[in-house]
Amino acid sequence: MKTKTADIKLNRIVDERCKSCFHKTYERLLNKFQLSQLQKTEFSEYFSRLIVEGSNMSNLEIQRKLQLKFCLLFGVDDLYMDEKKCSNLIALDLYKHWQSKVIQSENPFYMALRLAIAGNIMDYGANHSFNIYEAIERVFHADFAIDHSSLLKQRIKAAKSILYLGDNAGEIVFDKLFLEILMHPNVTYAVKGSPIINDVTLSDAFEVGLDKVADVISNGYNAPSTILEKSSQEFKDHFNAADLIISKGQGNLEGLISLNDKRIFFLLMVKCDVIAELLWVPVNSFVVYNSQFINTKI
Repeated sequence: MKTKTADIKLNRIVDERCKSCFHKTYERLLNKFQLSQLQKTEFSEYFSRLIVEGSNMSNLEIQRKLQLKFCLLFGVDDLYMDEKKCSNLIALDLYKHWQSKVIQSENPFYMALRLAIAGNIMDYGANHSFNIYEAIERVFHADFAIDHSSLLKQRIKAAKSILYLGDNAGEIVFDKLFLEILMHPNVTYAVKGSPIINDVTLSDAFEVGLDKVADVISNGYNAPSTILEKSSQEFKDHFNAADLIISKGQGNLEGLISLNDKRIFFLLMVKCDVIAELLWVPVNSFVVYNSQFINTKI
């Protein structure tokens, strides 16, 4: 198959399907928290204004502004704190089951890689609920829609330094297992600067012991992606110096794919039509993608 264009970029104008997704997300949150009708009306009015006035913003910017406004209005610091803790506990239980199986398998690298990608299903930004057990079952029987994993393995062996961009709580436990299998001596694992959806923060990373397999840092910004121009100087230094960058999830792909940076490998499960169309792959497919293959057969 071929990628759509040599200059992959996400449209700055918000897709109508993304607006629908935003609406469903905040409809759930408005029902989750005990809010008065006045509070619900205030947020709903803000939501409507932002969708209209922010028509030239990216999905990521709108998502960030919506969450910040929701937290400000209702005095909530972390909208998904309970869900993140639950996801970590579920994943840690699965880790106990899968760690020995991966180590004893014929190909630990590919088994751990598949588990890390299956873990990307644990995403409350894209889903109201998910089934990690079903995702793990599928990932071991599915052909990847885009599969640059052989090149990834080569690049890992050659890299002196690796920057790993984390995505969601729970998912990070499978990242930990993958990093244990890699046994690379110089890995930095980057998390979000403060809570945004159920994305991983420093406290989430330490909770599952990611600091045992990598140096954990914050990217200094609380968008549901990696936005280089908004990130801390520490993070930018790590990004610029890394020989290899492993980027997890749709959000990080949205923020970085237009760079066409051949150091970046995107690992994700495709969860919506917008990203599926961008990559020319089916929804619910698994992807390991590197831009070295733009306009060449994959």
